[in-house]
Amino acid sequence: MAESTTISNTENLMKYHDLPQKGFCMAEYIWIDGMNGVRSKTKTLDKKCTDVKELSEWNFDGSSCGQAPGDNSDVYLRPVRIFPDPFRRGDNILVLCECWDHDGSPNKFNYRHDCARLMEANAKQEPWFGLEQEYTLLGLDGRPYGWPKQGFPAPQGPYYCGVGTGRVYCRDIVEAHYKACLYAGVKIAGINAEVMPAQWEFQVGPCEGIDLGDQLWMARFLLHRVAEEFGVVITFSPKPIPGDWNGAGLHTNVSTKEMREEGGLKAIEAVMGKLEKRHVEHIAVYGEGNAERMTGQHETASMDKFNWGIADRGASVRIPRQCAAAGKGYFEDRRPASNADPYQITSIVMETMFGGLPDEKMQK
Repeated sequence: MAESTTISNTENLMKYHDLPQKGFCMAEYIWIDGMNGVRSKTKTLDKKCTDVKELSEWNFDGSSCGQAPGDNSDVYLRPVRIFPDPFRRGDNILVLCECWDHDGSPNKFNYRHDCARLMEANAKQEPWFGLEQEYTLLGLDGRPYGWPKQGFPAPQGPYYCGVGTGRVYCRDIVEAHYKACLYAGVKIAGINAEVMPAQWEFQVGPCEGIDLGDQLWMARFLLHRVAEEFGVVITFSPKPIPGDWNGAGLHTNVSTKEMREEGGLKAIEAVMGKLEKRHVEHIAVYGEGNAERMTGQHETASMDKFNWGIADRGASVRIPRQCAAAGKGYFEDRRPASNADPYQITSIVMETMFGGLPDEKMQK
């Protein structure tokens, strides 16, 4: 049980929730830090904002977020997208931002910038992405929530899509996150309990182009914020518990206009060779600690080699059986770890399928 000092006193907060804001609005500026996490701070607006272009740049101390040295610490926030705020509601908003350095160049952890350019350059391909975000709920002791203090729960088997006490943990957090995403306009497609107890998954998509990365990062932010109110820690570690327990991935479903048309299976199969040739490059941006997850066991492929198959959850890339039968559809890249950056994932997939930005080296 979490200590009371770690749980938000939401009930007390509600006494102030409906106080009039007298025409002012709150904008929560959100960005991705140098440690692959989310940060945020709030600005007061003197009127309702309905267009991201109305919002001004802001800045923050990049040296405290792993994004800049202390002697040149200012990093600038450029708003790129707004979402309704499910916590403050009303006309208050969440603002997704890109990070830029003082010289007008993208911060080195701003993976969105090149991703957006790559998506725009290949817009005619109409790329759709759907990501399956797995995560684990932890107590303050670092152990999966609901696990016995000593020892382990019963072996895996009854927990995947489980129902009932002892089979699932913290469904209230999952449901609250689901509703928060829907309110905010995040294109969350569904949820389910996962194979390891205290592990869950939500899906985002299908989204076209840069939209997927924006939506997934906002969904991650919302998940952390919801968990604050329950005193539970969210981890995207790809292997939070060693041993005979499933890891956590970020399975990436990919489809282009050609793949969705009649005979599109040939286009899907043609991509497999391209993915194989750049397997090492993909793995390099598919998340930290992925080697502990990709062992060839627990529904993963070996990290050392690329393979693909129809309906094979032990392959690097799976083509769903219904797509093979229909002769068109999409493929699922099962290699990304749960902590991978969706901008980096979708960027390298596009680059592998269609090439990099024309006449210009991709910024790293």
